[in-house]
Amino acid sequence: MHTESTTTLTTIVIADDHPLIRAGMASLLQSTGSFVLLGQAADGEQAIELYQRLRPAVLLMDMSMPGCGGVEATRRIRQQHPQARIIILSAHEGDEVVHRAMQAGASGYLLKNAPFAELLDCIACVLAGRKYLAPGLSAKLAGRVHGSDLSTREHEILAHLATGMSNKLIARVAGIGVGTVKFHINNILAKLDAASRTEAVMLASRRGMLQLA
Repeated sequence: MHTESTTTLTTIVIADDHPLIRAGMASLLQSTGSFVLLGQAADGEQAIELYQRLRPAVLLMDMSMPGCGGVEATRRIRQQHPQARIIILSAHEGDEVVHRAMQAGASGYLLKNAPFAELLDCIACVLAGRKYLAPGLSAKLAGRVHGSDLSTREHEILAHLATGMSNKLIARVAGIGVGTVKFHINNILAKLDAASRTEAVMLASRRGMLQLA
């Protein structure tokens, strides 16, 4: 007697600017017999378009893509589709990077060096309606100090500090006075609890803030 399978496959879309990574991830997921690939995107704009058109159960989103990156794409999708389940895949584990991704509406945050079994656990978790953070990241977020309270101008100046610019050069590039630059730098040092410009850059780099500046 023929019995029809009642197994429902989980639909996925994969967004990554590296074709081999997309192909490898798709092959591994489909080899389990539990997933069906609806589409692939090479950047954030394509990911947004594919999600709106295909409505996958899960969208696997690379954080760092040219143009519209994973965090911005996640934010825009979630604004239109609050129920969207989006997992951010990233090489960055700084608390500010993770915080921005989760604030944008990501359902999960997974490091790219994670084993395949962890990806499956992450997908199962978000399908069940829960948030997922890679091991160790929850503690980092819990101990997070509020570097995200840096203003847009402070983020801009922090990025200039990281390149070794002098106060005068920063003032010229930013179109503000040297005194204003010093004021912003003092605010940055206070907010990051840093004793010097060099320490501020080091702390910001460790926490992933320079990728966001």
